[in-house]
Amino acid sequence: MNDDRQIARFAVIGAGAWGTALAITAARAGSDVALWARDPDLSAAIARDRINAQLLAGRAIPDNVVATSDMAEATRGADAIMLVVPSQAIRDIGERVHAAAAPNIPVVLASKGVERDSGKLMTTVVAEAMPGRQIAVLSGPSFAAEVADGHPTAVTIASADATDNPHGSLATRLSLALATPSFRPYISDDLIGVEVGGAVKNVIAIACGIASSLGFGANTWAALITRGLDEMKTLAQALGGRRETVTGLSGMGDLALTCSSEQSRNMSFGKALGQRQRQEDLLSNRRSVVEGVVNAVSVTDLARRLGIEMPICEAVRSIVADGVEISDAIGRLMERPLKGEPAALDFSIPHGNEDEVEEYVSEIMP
Repeated sequence: MNDDRQIARFAVIGAGAWGTALAITAARAGSDVALWARDPDLSAAIARDRINAQLLAGRAIPDNVVATSDMAEATRGADAIMLVVPSQAIRDIGERVHAAAAPNIPVVLASKGVERDSGKLMTTVVAEAMPGRQIAVLSGPSFAAEVADGHPTAVTIASADATDNPHGSLATRLSLALATPSFRPYISDDLIGVEVGGAVKNVIAIACGIASSLGFGANTWAALITRGLDEMKTLAQALGGRRETVTGLSGMGDLALTCSSEQSRNMSFGKALGQRQRQEDLLSNRRSVVEGVVNAVSVTDLARRLGIEMPICEAVRSIVADGVEISDAIGRLMERPLKGEPAALDFSIPHGNEDEVEEYVSEIMP
């Protein structure tokens, strides 16, 4: 149901670094915010100290943010609900929010991924867990700490009604409610395209981290970014999204950010993998979720069902889920048939030097 009312109160569900940063942003923009944390000790500490010392240390939380672990309290009186929990928790948390919140309150999805068991995008999961609610997607190049520090940041907010009602759409109303001098939302009507960028970029970031750890330089990074972007475009188009959406902030922008800095959990995880650290240790020692590990499987499962190729994502999956050695994964990528570019030039030919790839890989591996 469309509703042109101003958004003045947010319920932000999820008090991780990104949820806290979005709560800070909404508060700076003038909204009242309820920030829900699963852990009562965390919500009590935020209420007492006005910082999230566990996950976003050193950033002051404005007084118009109320921290709570009571879902009914968090959603009471909200004009919009932001879901900012790990992607694999969206269905469970979404059902809890839906039971507690008033009907027809719209949902802003700020989590990125594909559901592991079903292969569904997060918007589909939310629609099933929270039926009857309008859905928007917020995504883009945005490290939580930099958003909280007030660094100039641009993101995309998409809602389906932006096509027919651009000035009064949910995406527009959310953008007006979140815009600050340092936080600039752009408006889209392509939820699928925006979502796919957010889901795939974490997998490509693991690949970039591995490449960095092996000492590969700018050539390799540029190749992974460019061909990773093509994999995003291919998946978005196969699901009904638009390829051009993926060239924007939620695709190319987020990909470039996540693949170029160790602030990215996924890139730093990939770098540690390339340094031969044990995956089990890396995951058990982290407070925050490395979404790319789960999404490497869920994204490639989806691609296989759709009959499309995503070779970089498949290579990451083979390393993090199938136990393939990094050297073997690199070899498989490098010996693939030669392809046309752009995609409209649809052909492939044998590499021609497949036998030499194994020797090459053994030479470049430390």
